Order: sequence, then C-alpha cells, then structure tokens
Amino acid sequence: MFPELSTQRFVLQQILRSDQAFIYEGLSHPQVIPYYGVWYDSFEDTAGQMDFYEAQWEQGTGCFWKITDRGTGESAGVIGFNNYQSKHNKAEIGYWLLPAFWKKGIIAEVLPVVINYMQEEKKIHRIESLVEEGNEESYKVMEKAGFEYEGTMRDCEIKRGKYISLRIYALISGKG
Repeated sequence: MFPELSTQRFVLQQILRSDQAFIYEGLSHPQVIPYYGVWYDSFEDTAGQMDFYEAQWEQGTGCFWKITDRGTGESAGVIGFNNYQSKHNKAEIGYWLLPAFWKKGIIAEVLPVVINYMQEEKKIHRIESLVEEGNEESYKVMEKAGFEYEGTMRDCEIKRGKYISLRIYALISGKG
C-alpha cells in the first residue's frame, strides 16, 4: 500500500495518471526546469514521467509524492526518492515546486517527514541530494535540513547540450 504522509499544512499523496497535467505543468515550467534534471516539451511526452513514478514504486527503487495543500487541495509540487540501492542502504532525494508556492517554507515542512519515512520505514542510511551548480535556494534547503555538502562533480552531465556540475549533499542516519 502506498504510504500517505502528512504535515500540518500538506498531505503527501501518490502521483496518479490523472495527475499528468499537473506534472506537465511543473516539468515544462520555465522557472522550474532550469535546475531540475528532467523536463518535457509536450503533455504526451510527460507520460514517460508517469511511467517513471509508477516503476519506482512497483520495483521498490523509489517513491514520489504529490505535495497537496491540506486546506485548498491545490497541488504545489513533488517530493520523493529514487535510485534506492538496498545493498548500500542509500537513495537520492529530489523535489520541485510550482513558482506560486516558492518561498513559503513548503519543502522545509515536508522534507523532514519524507526523511523520517526513508530512515524509519525503509531503513535508508545515506540520503543523497545532487543539486545543480547555481541552485542557491536548494543549497540552503539541504543545509537547513542537516545535509552536509561533500563536494562537486564538475561537468558530470550534459543538459540541453551543455555540461553541468552537481553538488553532492548527504544526510547520514543518526547524524542529522
């Protein structure tokens, strides 16, 4: 059964096929995608992201939630983890929010609940976050949540035809 998590202001719910328009809105938004690893140019192409969310859960390699405002029912963004490696007890966490929900403390509120689920329910020892160089807001979020900056992988990926560098942040169970 898919775990539903909650905070004072938000409910974290399973992403369903019926959420595709919302996912497309976020992952095609010009303010969201500059620092996010995937983006879509069409609604139809976003079906691949829906497949990804389903496969992560079905294969036990990740779990992604839609962040829903408890009061209004509005979808604000997505948070979750992937690349879970049971052999090493580690996974990578990621998130995005629609711009209308920026600077409202949303990720700071929901991130601890997701971390708790990862550590207590999934027994994940190491949680990693790969943050694209220049994403100052995410640096702050990671540091505030207790993640430690471990270094930068320079020119490690190609995004839209250009090399990008990724900063590695990690939270070790029992140290955060």
